[in-house]
Amino acid sequence: MGRTGLRVSELGLGTMTWGRDTDDLDAAEQLRDFVDAGGTLVDTAATYGDGDAERVIGSLLEGKVARDDVVLCTKGGVRAGRSGARVDASRAGLLADLDASLARLGTDHVDLFLVACPDPATPLAETVSALRLAVTSGRARYVGLSNHPGWASARAATLLEADGTGLSALELEYSLLQRGAERDVAPAADALGLGMLAWSPLGRGVLTGKYRRAIPADSRAASAHLAAFVDPYLDATASSVVEAVATAADGLGRAPLEVALAWLLARDGVASAIVGARTPAQLRASLAAVDLDLPGEVHAALDDVSAPEIGYPERW
Repeated sequence: MGRTGLRVSELGLGTMTWGRDTDDLDAAEQLRDFVDAGGTLVDTAATYGDGDAERVIGSLLEGKVARDDVVLCTKGGVRAGRSGARVDASRAGLLADLDASLARLGTDHVDLFLVACPDPATPLAETVSALRLAVTSGRARYVGLSNHPGWASARAATLLEADGTGLSALELEYSLLQRGAERDVAPAADALGLGMLAWSPLGRGVLTGKYRRAIPADSRAASAHLAAFVDPYLDATASSVVEAVATAADGLGRAPLEVALAWLLARDGVASAIVGARTPAQLRASLAAVDLDLPGEVHAALDDVSAPEIGYPERW
């Protein structure tokens, strides 16, 4: 993970659907298959399934999988309120979220604790003080930020550098359909020695190719609570990238999702791509991607078709 001593598997296991769309039995099978394949990083958050994802993980760590076999990453800073979820990255909010997560996970520490998203109402220095306390109190071994811009990542790293706590990771959406991280977050991570964790590496499922002809009835895009999440990547721009991935996959005799993951895993600074499979079969398909090295010409072609617009001031 960047220049830290933290080691994570190339693929991480996302748990956003656990406790809601993925039941306990399928979650157990996923975790078993993941660990058997050499996977270590299990990514969750206090908000996933209103805490149910963490409860499922906690139950699986009570004998089915050894705690030392996984690298647990959770996120805090988004809290449920009367009018829906609200951002709260205050010291009180973050530490309360972390303590509640530890209780649900059934452990005295997580390996990585992340701030889920920026909180414009809380000074960054206060947010950073909570991360420092999470480490010094032993509740977290490493800390980082999720969905933050490059400037905030650099500022947080500077504030944590003085006492040796350090910032370790930046988690953000990154795929062939979302390359915004390359404008400022990726250069910041490289300069600061931070590892990047990529969430939704399959473009919210669109890069699997399942939506090329229609929307399957059992897909996220047909789900009442996830349709809006997928919809931004069902436009013509995304379609051209998906077709390029499918063409490359046909030529290589591999699945589109394997090509999409292989492209991402080859990007500089990406420590792990977090795949959020709903079913064990979907996870097994993703695990097959780790042995694929794309030919240079294929990688370059995918670079070209998905290139983000980068201008001033990122490019001078």
